[in-house]
Amino acid sequence: MTQRSIQAGKTPTVIVHAGMSIQVEGWDDERVLASTDHKWGLKIERRSESALGHLRARAKVGERVLFDVSTDLLKRKQKDMPDDAIQVNVGGNATVRVPYDSTVKVSAGLSAEVRNVRGSVAVDAGWDVRVRNVHTLVHASAGRAMDLDCETLAGDNVKFSAGRDLRFYIRDLDNAKIMVDDLGGYWEGIIGDGRRQIRLEAGGDVTLVTDQPVKGQTSDDVIGHIESPPKGADELDSST
Repeated sequence: MTQRSIQAGKTPTVIVHAGMSIQVEGWDDERVLASTDHKWGLKIERRSESALGHLRARAKVGERVLFDVSTDLLKRKQKDMPDDAIQVNVGGNATVRVPYDSTVKVSAGLSAEVRNVRGSVAVDAGWDVRVRNVHTLVHASAGRAMDLDCETLAGDNVKFSAGRDLRFYIRDLDNAKIMVDDLGGYWEGIIGDGRRQIRLEAGGDVTLVTDQPVKGQTSDDVIGHIESPPKGADELDSST
C-alpha cells in the first residue's frame, strides 16, 4: 500500500481527483491522509487554487495514459478559494481522510463516496455518488446512481443530476419547490412557501426523502416517489 499525508489544519480546502473510485472520510486529525493499493500513482501537495484552476490530473505508465481528469469543478468556485488548498491526485482507487471541518471537492472517473464531513462538499463521478453524514452539500453529479444524505444545501437555486436512480435526503429541507425530471416524467412538489428552487434530474427514478408535507400547486398535480426518513438514521455528530 502507498500512503502519503500532509499537515492541513482544522479547516482546509481539499481537492481530490481519482482516476478510478475514491472514498473520502472526515476524521479527528489535522492531517490529510491518502492511501491506495494501486501502482498507478499517488500525489498529495499544497498548491495555490489559482494554479489548480489550470491543471489537469493526469497519470501514465510509459506511453499509456491511465486517467486524465480536468479541474473544471474548481473553476466554478475558484474565486472563493484560499491559496493553500491541499490537492490529492491518484491514478487508481484510493481512500482519503480529511479533518472533520474541511471543504471537500471530489472528482472521480468511477465512483465516489464522501462521509462524516462537517464542512461543505462538492462531488462529480463518472459512475456512482454516495454522500453520507455531510453538513453542507454544494454540488453533486453522477453518471450512474446517486444517493445523498446531508444536513443542508448551499444556495437557494440548485440542481443535482444522475444517469440512473437518485435518492435525495436533505435533513433541513423546508420552504422549497422541488422540480423533478426522471424516468416517469416531470413533476413538482412544494414544501412550505417554496422559495428555494431545487432541480432533480435522473435517467432512472428520483426518490425524495422528507418528513415535511409535499403538495402540488393544484389538487390535480401528480406527485412522484416520496419516502419518510429512516428511523435511527445517522446524524452528524457536531461534538466530535
